[in-house]
Amino acid sequence: MGADQNIVWQDAVASALEWWRDAGIDSLADETPRDWFATPTPPPAPKRVVANQPAAPIVVPLPATLDAFLAWRTGPDAPEAGWNGGTPLAAQGSPAAELMVLVDTPERDDGARLLDGAAGRLFDRMLAAVGHARETVYLASLCTVRPLAGRIAPEVEERLGEIARHYVALVAPKRLLILGNAASRALLAMDVTHARGSLRRVNQLPAIHEHTTEAVASFHPRLLLERPAQKAEAWRDLQMLIGGTGS
Repeated sequence: MGADQNIVWQDAVASALEWWRDAGIDSLADETPRDWFATPTPPPAPKRVVANQPAAPIVVPLPATLDAFLAWRTGPDAPEAGWNGGTPLAAQGSPAAELMVLVDTPERDDGARLLDGAAGRLFDRMLAAVGHARETVYLASLCTVRPLAGRIAPEVEERLGEIARHYVALVAPKRLLILGNAASRALLAMDVTHARGSLRRVNQLPAIHEHTTEAVASFHPRLLLERPAQKAEAWRDLQMLIGGTGS
């Protein structure tokens, strides 16, 4: 007689499935016809997503006229618009003045105008020593709102410098008095200690004006209040400003 023909089908099916699994078959084919010899299509490459990637900054051209620039400078689109330093302080005096004065920031004790406190009183005496008053100069600031720390952050200094150069080009003064380190770096690309002592020349932007402004860098009045011994050096700077010759 032949072999025992009594087959337990459950065991047979389990044995076949185990064999297929050992052979690497882990899925069943459906009833849809397919070309098993076709080259498989690679899946699309996943998109690379960088979390918290900042959007590229939108560079908006600076206003091309002085009136438009002054309106923009204290408006909601200026770099300082979001600072918590109070109301922006606009420039003072006439843009037609021969002498423009650029400081770094408003002072802590400034009220409705730039240099309104102790540093401003010393500033007034400095102007008087060279035959000027606030009414005969154009006084502006590198930033219109005082930073909370009292200093301009490095990440905005370059942008404010670009704005200041554009500003001076629009005003096109005959002479420029630069007071303080931040203002000196913005216009002359060097600290006051290196910039002072010589008559500097600020080349205007050709698209606006082609003439050159003579500039003198000196110590800010707030520093002179802290270091009175530097007043003699500041006086020499002012003499150079009105004399027009460098040392």
